[in-house]
Amino acid sequence: MASVSIRRLCKDKPSALGKGGPHRILHDISMDVADGEFLVLVGPSGCGKTTLLRCIAGLEDPSSGELAIDGKRVNEIPPQGRDIAMVFQSYALYPHMTVYDNLSFGLKMRHTPPAEIKKLVEEAASMLEIGHLLSRYPRELSGGQRQRVAMGRAVVRRPKAFLFDEPLSNLDAALRQQMRLELLRLHRRLKATMIYVTHDQVEAMTLADRIAILRQGRIEQIGSPAQLYDRPVNTFVARFFGTPEMNLIDGQMDDGWFVGDGVPFRVHVPGYANQPVTLGVRAEDLHLHQSEVGELPRGRIDVVEHHGHEDLLHVRCGDKVLSVRSVAHKSPPPGTDTALVVSPQNCHLFQRRDGQGDGSRLEPYGQSEAAA
Repeated sequence: MASVSIRRLCKDKPSALGKGGPHRILHDISMDVADGEFLVLVGPSGCGKTTLLRCIAGLEDPSSGELAIDGKRVNEIPPQGRDIAMVFQSYALYPHMTVYDNLSFGLKMRHTPPAEIKKLVEEAASMLEIGHLLSRYPRELSGGQRQRVAMGRAVVRRPKAFLFDEPLSNLDAALRQQMRLELLRLHRRLKATMIYVTHDQVEAMTLADRIAILRQGRIEQIGSPAQLYDRPVNTFVARFFGTPEMNLIDGQMDDGWFVGDGVPFRVHVPGYANQPVTLGVRAEDLHLHQSEVGELPRGRIDVVEHHGHEDLLHVRCGDKVLSVRSVAHKSPPPGTDTALVVSPQNCHLFQRRDGQGDGSRLEPYGQSEAAA
């Protein structure tokens, strides 16, 4: 396997209808993918994640910057010379070929000896549990089986790196969950370098060693799933990761207290200068409290969602609706007035730019990072 290194990569495309100058899709992308790492590129539609993957594969040429695989610059090397395998959103199987022939086709094009082809195909088929399907045609397979064949076609090549472009998006929810497990097992067995594109945050959190989150062609944050969930650098990342998304409240720091703008939400968060901020708090870090204490934020339960293993409460606090996780079947009914309790250690504070909470996370004054 191999590492992948990207330095100051930019990609421009012509503007629509040929009017005006080129449109920049990727802006100064720099990152390293370690040998054997599972990196997930995630972000909303149009953020540039598939374009970045195609540049790594050699299917698109970057406008500037450098790409290296296993320490070797590959900008001028065509896709077939980069020793990588790509699995697309569409299965892209040859309909007139059996599963065996689909798996072996790339090896035949490389003039691999027949005995070695047979061995590699059988090993991949066994690994992906499709050995009993080798004589069938794609039309005779389910969606999950077709996706396994598509992955098997990549596996038999034993490439330096695997690239996946939303390979599970065409599957139903149950199959997606099953295939995520298969991918994790495959990565563990092959110890392969994998770069995976998705817009699904659950998929990203489940699969990744590290996640790179993109927005408008720029990397917002790279880190482990836990780092992105627990230490988001801005409100975009905070909103993107977590279901429900993080509660965000605009307000002001005032002598160690956060005071919501037009929202009856007041929390003691010492260690910050007086300034406009956006406070973030996860639904699991907000708790109901039947108290009349004046300092606690107060609200009224608007809606209760019963999820079986837990309840999700939507609590109206002024004009803001906040999400609160609660123990299943023990939640007060809608219409109940309640106080809300949150620990300062579980609060996130973000700078506000032009009144918007999309700046980087504030560092505390005189406190450890864990107390932020």
